[in-house]
Amino acid sequence: MIHASVRAVGAVHGGPDEIHCAVEDAVGPGGTVMMFVGCQDGFDDVGRGVYSAAQEAEILAHQPPFDPQSARAQRDFGALAEFFRSSPGTVCSEAVCGRVAARGAKAGWLVADAPWNYGFGPGSPFAKLVEARGRVLLLGSSHDEVTVLHYAEHIADFGDKRVVRYRVPWREGGRRVWRDVEEFNTGGDGVHAHWPHDFFARIVDDFLRSNECGRGRVGNADSFLLDATALVKHALPLMQRQAAQKEPVL
Repeated sequence: MIHASVRAVGAVHGGPDEIHCAVEDAVGPGGTVMMFVGCQDGFDDVGRGVYSAAQEAEILAHQPPFDPQSARAQRDFGALAEFFRSSPGTVCSEAVCGRVAARGAKAGWLVADAPWNYGFGPGSPFAKLVEARGRVLLLGSSHDEVTVLHYAEHIADFGDKRVVRYRVPWREGGRRVWRDVEEFNTGGDGVHAHWPHDFFARIVDDFLRSNECGRGRVGNADSFLLDATALVKHALPLMQRQAAQKEPVL
């Protein structure tokens, strides 16, 4: 799973697409590459409280049905997410919640049957990444954006998890319908009231201090290769401790 900052990597001969192509070369023909791509504004926003009533009415009236294979990646996720999603041979998970793009030997398995509700939890591409003992590659990206930690939040044993509910435009029987979705909150304020600022970055940095990980420079970017299964295992007790107290555990 790639998290990358094209700006941090710097200029690349042939353009940014060469970054994900280089990763594919590294994993080889038997490997699989995935990225979290999400979706553009409007497809998963109605009901969240981020828009006014008038804005939501406008979306409800005019937003087209969500097409999981052609819908563009969320712009905030960086340019490489869209370059990767739109590259030939890439497939996407169907559910809006936790939507990923993948290419390679296990891509079909990775994106199949993604759950619409709680799309970062069991049965999701993130759960499968952990099951397959996959790895997370950080190419100059923020350590606070390691998405597999949302899977850890979903399976961690603590209460008072924040739930968000929203509606998604979907094509069903040749017409547009609005489908209700719910998930644990993956937004900026976190799944729990006790989550400190940059909690994911704190977890990742603590993991890097105490575990052997691949490290190096890719272009101009400080980069790390993390074992996804080990990272989730490391995160679970930290999340449970943090949920039990207000002061940061890290």
